[in-house]
Amino acid sequence: MRVLLVEDDEPVAESLRRGLLRYGFEVAWVTTGGAALRHEEPYDVVLLDLGLPDTDGLDVCKALRERGNVPIIVISARSDETDRVVGLELGADDYVSKPFGVREVIARIRAVMRRAQPRAEVAAAGPDRYGTRLTIDRKAARVRLDGEEVALAPKEYDLLAFLTEEPGALMSREQIMEAVWDANWFGPTKTLDVHVAALRRKLAGAITIEAVRGVGFRLEIVKGDAAS
Repeated sequence: MRVLLVEDDEPVAESLRRGLLRYGFEVAWVTTGGAALRHEEPYDVVLLDLGLPDTDGLDVCKALRERGNVPIIVISARSDETDRVVGLELGADDYVSKPFGVREVIARIRAVMRRAQPRAEVAAAGPDRYGTRLTIDRKAARVRLDGEEVALAPKEYDLLAFLTEEPGALMSREQIMEAVWDANWFGPTKTLDVHVAALRRKLAGAITIEAVRGVGFRLEIVKGDAAS
């Protein structure tokens, strides 16, 4: 997957670029809004800082969105809710506040790409296996435990699909709500606890979902032999 990284802070950009490369992404790095708008090589997603030296990143976001539907994830030290709302209204698909971890950014990329990806593009994809007991067929939106299909509610499936994008990664409540329920979700997150409890019950022995107090959840794949 090709990433256009628009970031003028060299240490931040280099750290993010190295992390993305380790996970198999191709990264084109530019340091100004003008360079981003002049960039001619194809890319699949944009990581856009707002604090650019030549122009406001929000203006770049607007200009990029007017050109097409390539997913845009804002990465910024601006944590003010107004900037976040404006960014989303101008066409950003997600907003990540600094400081952040590479795994969080990758999870956000995969989430927005999953929402944007036409069904035809995933038609040839086969089921993904997690450990020895669990498989997720993202094409058919079906989950099997020890070969038997597990009946999941739509949002239970969406939640599992999101958490298994990055097993072991700690996902905040806000991150999960935005990815699974609504990119503009600002409401209570109690419904998340209900869906987590349902997944724990239905997939017991294949996964664990750890609650990290005050932060969010971490899904781990249980290692071991398939049940007899």
